[in-house]
Amino acid sequence: MKYLISSFVLASSLILPQLALAEVEVVVHPSNSAALDKDAIKRIFLGKTRAFPGGGEAVPIALKEGTSENQEFTKSVLSKTPKQLKAYWAKMVFTGKGTPPRQMDGTAQILELISANPNLIGFIPAGSASGGVKVVGKF
Repeated sequence: MKYLISSFVLASSLILPQLALAEVEVVVHPSNSAALDKDAIKRIFLGKTRAFPGGGEAVPIALKEGTSENQEFTKSVLSKTPKQLKAYWAKMVFTGKGTPPRQMDGTAQILELISANPNLIGFIPAGSASGGVKVVGKF
């Protein structure tokens, strides 16, 4: 019985942190008609492309590092840990190949910026989107 309880506690400690991460939605300006799949979003946020698939400049913006949404986006979409992403951007900046997405303080700031600029793409907590943006992915 003691072994069973210990096993349950260990399994819970491995699973529960995963459940704590929040879903995120990737949003763009409503006029953006580009078809964006996970790979296209990943390429934009890793600086591998600076344009939406249908053309037009793509400028990524992100929620501050350390938020649960940032961690979920980094894991689910970019397939990296926060530490790996930091190392990736350090290398890109050092070699002059790119700069990381500008980080915003909160969801309201991202919604305001994207609703006013068709070149921006960002992520927000799931269910936070307003009429000023269009959701192109949920992760």
